[in-house]
Amino acid sequence: MDALSSSFLFSPNQQKLFSPTITTTIPRSSPHTPFLNVFSVRIEERPQKTITKPAKSASTTLPPPPSSKPNYKRTVEPSMTTTIFNAFDAIINTFVDPPVRSSVDPRHVLSNNFAPVDELPPTECDVIEGSLPPCLDGAYIRNGPNPQYLPRGPYHLFDGDGMLHSIRISNGRAVLCSRYVKTYKYTIERQAGSPILPNVFSGFNGLTASAARGAVFAARFLAGQFNPVNGIGVANTSLAFFGGKLYALGESDLPYVVRLTPNGDIETVGRHDFDGKLFMSMTAHPKIDPHTGEAFAFRYGPIPPYLTYFRFDANGNKQPDVPIFSMVTPSFLHDFAITKKHAIFADIQIGMNPMEMLTGGSPVSSNPAKVSRIGVIPRYAKDESQMKWFDVPGFNIIHATNAWDEDDGNTIVLLAPNILSVEHALERMELVHALIEKVTIDLTTGIVSRTPISAKNLDFAVINQNHIGKQNRYIYAAVGDPMPKISGIVKLDVSKAGMGDCTVASRMFGEGCYGGEPFFVAREPENPEAEEDDGYVVSYVHDERRGESTFLVMDAKSANLETVAAVKLPCRVPYGFHGLFVRERDLKKL
Repeated sequence: MDALSSSFLFSPNQQKLFSPTITTTIPRSSPHTPFLNVFSVRIEERPQKTITKPAKSASTTLPPPPSSKPNYKRTVEPSMTTTIFNAFDAIINTFVDPPVRSSVDPRHVLSNNFAPVDELPPTECDVIEGSLPPCLDGAYIRNGPNPQYLPRGPYHLFDGDGMLHSIRISNGRAVLCSRYVKTYKYTIERQAGSPILPNVFSGFNGLTASAARGAVFAARFLAGQFNPVNGIGVANTSLAFFGGKLYALGESDLPYVVRLTPNGDIETVGRHDFDGKLFMSMTAHPKIDPHTGEAFAFRYGPIPPYLTYFRFDANGNKQPDVPIFSMVTPSFLHDFAITKKHAIFADIQIGMNPMEMLTGGSPVSSNPAKVSRIGVIPRYAKDESQMKWFDVPGFNIIHATNAWDEDDGNTIVLLAPNILSVEHALERMELVHALIEKVTIDLTTGIVSRTPISAKNLDFAVINQNHIGKQNRYIYAAVGDPMPKISGIVKLDVSKAGMGDCTVASRMFGEGCYGGEPFFVAREPENPEAEEDDGYVVSYVHDERRGESTFLVMDAKSANLETVAAVKLPCRVPYGFHGLFVRERDLKKL
């Protein structure tokens, strides 16, 4: 996830770090070797084996993946200028700001299945259980962080370069491909043979560290090593499809257009500014109305206006900005929700305050004295004159699941996981508990009521995409063990809110097995009479004991989310963030 894009931190315990079952591609120094000795270790793209399959029937529509031939890439030797700057970076990372906290120590953050992997060309997979349903005709693509180089100093999970893991499915056949999003940052660092841009989320904690890294950053710019006008984001958070284009997203930069080739490969088309109408950045969680094709989005930042709302028409044309000056302090706004009539934002207790660096703190921190608010603005607002704010003490959301209108638009219902003990959200994620709530807002009286839906630690909650912006009954949520490791999935029935725990189905992955965000794929997406839960829940799952990853397809209607198909993947897929399923008819538009 990009810098400033969520509050989920990873802080594994010390025993797991040194467990003999750890599988990691990251070389480790001796405990007695200082970080000063590590200048630029490249994670090489080693040749991958392509599994050869017998010829398929004529009904197979996917072309065969190309054979994987040895392709040894030359390691780029850094220039003298780069070497000098790397030496300064090493001094900062060793003596000024070493990674002493587990939340930014790469030996902790990148342990087990958080370790990065090489790119994988299109490679055929084995279906080891059941069969892939015919409606899974397209590609499930998931985004996540995968650092191109071994971090030389503090590293946060959100700092990694974006990598897309795509499993393309047609007529029961599956092809996996893993490729970096070829961002400007990735490209210039690949050409230079070492990191150039600092880790934004983990590298600017404290005045001395910020000043030192800022000076090197400025010197690299003056030396012509990079141009910030081209963006410094990593596009590692999520994906979105609208206006006939597929985007890889990270909220510290513009979107990157990507496409899938007929054989299942992933290509980066380039950074996209919508004909110059979008600048600076955009949320990684735009909301797409499945009925109108419109997309709704926003950006936020540390300078006024702290929030700016905007939308795109069905053809992907950006409409004018709506600056929200009534948000009076810079808040951490990762996600939001829409209804048919409104857009809903949460002004939470986590905010951005660069002045905290003067006292050695983080520019992103929690403020327990702040009262959380929910803001509601008309969906097609041209200015903020009709924006309404409602105090909701203790309501701190990172992700929004869905929202809808009731009572002819005078009442709004919002579903979202609320983070308890928000003071731990940035450093001690294992202490955080996220409770999914149903929040009802009476726009006339200002009364806000809240009802817990489940007592479990849940996040990364999804719904049937056909119900975005309108009332939904079912939620599929990831079980934190603790977050960001996901031990299972539960299905919640929102209609049971107020009658106790709303869990109606659950599926735990088993000892040593962890998954990712679930995604619901409707069996008959074009059928308006189809039941809301008639479909499948999909996710990547990794077995840490065996070091193997699978793509799991589950029956969304069954009581135990029973396995419909399991696909053994030819390589490990690291834990990541958000994904989506793109149907074949849409892939052909790219």
